[in-house]
Amino acid sequence: MSGTTKTAVTKYHVGSIILTGRDHHGVTAQRHGADNVQKLATKHSTANSPIAIAVDQEGGYVQVLQGKGFSKIPTALHQGTWSNSSLKAHAKKWGRQLHRAGVTLNLAPVMGTVSKHLDRKNKPIGYYYREFSHHPHEVAMKGTAFANGMRAAHEQVAIKHFPGLGRVRGNTDTTSGVRDHVTTRHGSTVKPFGVGVRSGAQFVMISSAYYDKIDKKNPGVFSYRIMHTMLREDLNFTGVEISDDLGQAKQVAGWSPAERAVKFIRAGGNMIVTVNPKLAGAMTAALIARAKARPQFRAKVDKSALKILTAKHRAGLDP
Repeated sequence: MSGTTKTAVTKYHVGSIILTGRDHHGVTAQRHGADNVQKLATKHSTANSPIAIAVDQEGGYVQVLQGKGFSKIPTALHQGTWSNSSLKAHAKKWGRQLHRAGVTLNLAPVMGTVSKHLDRKNKPIGYYYREFSHHPHEVAMKGTAFANGMRAAHEQVAIKHFPGLGRVRGNTDTTSGVRDHVTTRHGSTVKPFGVGVRSGAQFVMISSAYYDKIDKKNPGVFSYRIMHTMLREDLNFTGVEISDDLGQAKQVAGWSPAERAVKFIRAGGNMIVTVNPKLAGAMTAALIARAKARPQFRAKVDKSALKILTAKHRAGLDP
């Protein structure tokens, strides 16, 4: 654990951490690290609450945890060629590996549909074969099979990146001004997310792209129309809305870390992801200051905390 991550846990009492990069030490070593994080968290966190440990374990180019005890997971596009039952069985096996390693939340599967004409020109998803199919119905079926397999292994999942990153060209992690000019509020590529929600998804990750036919002024992570109107009202999602990276992503670099945190929660978000733990202090301070000054905002923070604690309870992370 890095010193900045330790500070985020002990000083700012963050309730979750994300594992990034590529780790090849295997399940046993990862479990040792997770246990150490939990000991630190229960000692310093609010109400001695255990910490949620998240990771991107999709397969292919996006598999953070590797080494002894972890399967080499194929790309989602390859997984999409399997039957639903076979994919669910494989995902259950991969989920058990994560569970043994102490991971509680897999930030997967990708439920976006990459347009066939874009294919690998779609830098965030298609370029890395992260889509299950080029057809929304198949994406819905395969993504749900993956999620159901993970849940069968007692691993929580976050379907992503709502309302989809399959119609853009730029990668929001490395490029600013990424816009989707095609997706509509009730479009076919939004439907897989609805299937995922109905199948029991407790987390939905929000995209930071702009969606011109939905909300031209705000990226997804700052859009009330996307996070509340579409996800809460249209799809009846009641779980945790988690952001895509608000730490180092170029797409949100135009706002300060404090502004990013406040705008996400104000628009209806619940759980902030920053791959840069150094920003935890500024983000926490901004949320506390805003909550003290604005009762309505304080209510949003309280509601978000309750949603996250409820998800932790379902994951067995009780004090």
